[in-house]
Amino acid sequence: MDAEQLFFLTALLLPVAALSGWYFGRREPLSTATALREHKQQVASDYFKGLNYLLHDRPDKAIEVFVRVLEVEADTIETHLALGNLFRRRGEVDRAIRIHQNLVARTSLDLPQRGQALLELGLDYMRSGLLDRAESLFLELLDLGLYQGAALRHLLDIYQQERDWPKALEFSARLESINGDNLSAERAQFLCEQAQLALDAQQRTEARDLLERALSADRRCVRASLMLAVLAIGQREFERAIQALKRVEHQDPELIGETLPSLERCYRELGRMQEFRDYLERLAGQRTAASPMLAMAALVEEQDGVEDAKRYVVQELKIRPTLKGIERLVGYALQGGRGESHEDLQILRETAQRLIATKATYQCGQCGFSGRSLYWQCPSCKSWNKIKPILGIEGE
Repeated sequence: MDAEQLFFLTALLLPVAALSGWYFGRREPLSTATALREHKQQVASDYFKGLNYLLHDRPDKAIEVFVRVLEVEADTIETHLALGNLFRRRGEVDRAIRIHQNLVARTSLDLPQRGQALLELGLDYMRSGLLDRAESLFLELLDLGLYQGAALRHLLDIYQQERDWPKALEFSARLESINGDNLSAERAQFLCEQAQLALDAQQRTEARDLLERALSADRRCVRASLMLAVLAIGQREFERAIQALKRVEHQDPELIGETLPSLERCYRELGRMQEFRDYLERLAGQRTAASPMLAMAALVEEQDGVEDAKRYVVQELKIRPTLKGIERLVGYALQGGRGESHEDLQILRETAQRLIATKATYQCGQCGFSGRSLYWQCPSCKSWNKIKPILGIEGE
């Protein structure tokens, strides 16, 4: 136990000796002044015994003494809660659980006080990973009609951790009705999670229905559009896939790069590459990301040759330089180089490739988590739809 925690706990419990004697005197009037004095002396003795345990780094023994001395009364509920919360914040969850369990076990608490104790104990269980116990306490709060907003939020968190998507959908709707929050984006993601499970089980019709429901819940759900495109391509319904993929441009332009490989396949299968080129040219002209420009350069190289592709990349880099564009330009230059200059260009390209390979390509706008894969739910802060491609010279 560090000095800060010791100071907080000591300051929190300084009134214990005096208050406890007064509480006992109020609850059970003693017949004589002597008896009252003896009781106060015992309380004071226990209190200083608890302090001695703290000073000798024996907090478990100290807690036992303080909880025994500090009689649970309406006036001391906040002190017990503060003590338990202190230990939970410090990561000493077992101690927090003991204190909050002591509160819940008291039959003298009124309903609001019991509700607060149940809520805190549920948070202790969540912190320690005992999700089933936490769930039962939060459900009890709902039955009691207490702390419903907090209970629903924590239940929603539990069901997401347990990947129980039907219950996550149910309780997100209940939470919306309680506090008016718009959770449509989260509900769309829950439906996408169910759709992925259906896809894994080869239940394509059910998956499509779930994805359509996701788009009904949140018309800006990029994930649903991408998954519908995968379904359509698997059925060789390339026109339907194109419609789903082009929807992403309006749902979230930052994620347009996620659609381009699948779009190219669809247009190739349909023999409509000029239409794809026109689309890429329009996207690249917006200069919001490197992916459309690079895809356009590859298509120009395929259809018109390396020199035209090189001129196109040079023109784009003058307007919006990116490391990926530079790497592509060096690659084009290598195709015509020889001798010492060729070796220099090869070193330059390899350096650029190493830089690209080591740089994070996605970042969470909520907590700053970064990585090289697109996650729909941030692995760090657990927010949905917050991870986007990194823009700029070293990114998109």
